[in-house]
Amino acid sequence: MPRRRKTPIAIDLLVEAGDWPKKQVLRGLVERAVTAVAEETGMPPATASEVSVVFSDDAQVRSLNAGWRGKDKPTNVLSFPAFPAVPGADVPPMLGDIVLAAETVAREAEVEGKPLEHHISHLVVHGLLHLLGHDHEDDDEAERMEALERAALARLAIPDPYA
Repeated sequence: MPRRRKTPIAIDLLVEAGDWPKKQVLRGLVERAVTAVAEETGMPPATASEVSVVFSDDAQVRSLNAGWRGKDKPTNVLSFPAFPAVPGADVPPMLGDIVLAAETVAREAEVEGKPLEHHISHLVVHGLLHLLGHDHEDDDEAERMEALERAALARLAIPDPYA
């Protein structure tokens, strides 16, 4: 059963595989990221919705990426919407799943010289925005989505990842 705290939506968190921080640390990062996105997008404070966040490893994410996107390689984060979403529209009862890959996330954080916790938060923000209907398929969409990411991360005192 998803645990509901201060966040506007319920969060179901699973540590499936990989070398991740402790579950309570991950829960705090996810709750803060979800709250920041909700505030930045104007989501009502008592939205009756749920999101699932899965912390996995490169092997599992590679398999998902190959099966769902036809890309046989791991990636840092995948989002699987439960329902089609449109930015600014009512939030569905189930947003969907966000899946992160441990090795890729850790490697990127190290290469980019940022704390792992900041990178995890950024990827949860990014994944959640996808579940809310945002995308980066063209330049205009990418600019809007990145602006939302920057603003949500600023609420968390995380530096601009695109700077």
